[in-house]
Amino acid sequence: MEEDEGYIEVPGGRIWYRSIGQGGVPLLCLHGGPGFTHYYLQPLEQLAARRRVIFYDQLGCGRSDRPQDPGLWTVERFVEELVRVRASLSLDRLHLFGSSWGGMLAMQYVLDRRPFLDSLILCGSPASIPRWIRECAELVAQLPEPVQETIRWHEQHGFVSCPEYQAAILHFYRRHVCRLDPWPESLEQSFAEAGMAVYIHMNGPSEFTVVGTLKDWDVTERLGEIEAPTLLVGGRHDECRPEHLEEMHRRIRGSELAVVEDASHLCFAEQPERFMSIVNRFLDRVEGRAPL
Repeated sequence: MEEDEGYIEVPGGRIWYRSIGQGGVPLLCLHGGPGFTHYYLQPLEQLAARRRVIFYDQLGCGRSDRPQDPGLWTVERFVEELVRVRASLSLDRLHLFGSSWGGMLAMQYVLDRRPFLDSLILCGSPASIPRWIRECAELVAQLPEPVQETIRWHEQHGFVSCPEYQAAILHFYRRHVCRLDPWPESLEQSFAEAGMAVYIHMNGPSEFTVVGTLKDWDVTERLGEIEAPTLLVGGRHDECRPEHLEEMHRRIRGSELAVVEDASHLCFAEQPERFMSIVNRFLDRVEGRAPL
């Protein structure tokens, strides 16, 4: 299978990309975090049997440059980074896939720049961080009380780097981020090479404690402006609750919604056959190769 990799100049430095497969309308994949690297998206390489699939590490993580300038960690700069990547790789036709924060970035790109897209796929991606915070709080409240107390105490005292805090939040992650045991090597590698400076600045110390610059991000009222064929997909136990995706589905005209059973935030790793079937059928319909 044809492969290519290299670097692209973007505002603030260079980002690394990898392309696999050939032919078809390309699929560009945006990882989450912010700052969480492309590695955990490796199951999506299965989609390259029918089209070119492209990954890149956003600035500040993975194999891309890691400048020490917090002023670079803005939604607007990441949107411009995406614009540069698309132009540099001559992606005139494009399916755009976003996982978690990657889907938030994709939505902001669509709303701000009005690009032509063949389709948009949002996987476990919220339209509202205030809603995400509320719903994650409900999920945290379902954890064992000693775990909740450990989380509360460490956050109140600012001891979020403590191993005890990290062990406590793992209870949440194993329920709502990835339910596989053991975790895939690609997910472990994403943790190992994550850009924590970016993550903490924009998000916060954990998935459910969002106190960074994204805490008020909300495009719910603008979802009706999205015109590209859109697929919303997430796991039944996803930290981005199915009810959240259902509201997004109602607001994006003509969109499709798929909830993957026995899966959470990384539903593409937990249930790969089901997930790839959902995505390939959607892309075939968009490209006119299969009936609705």
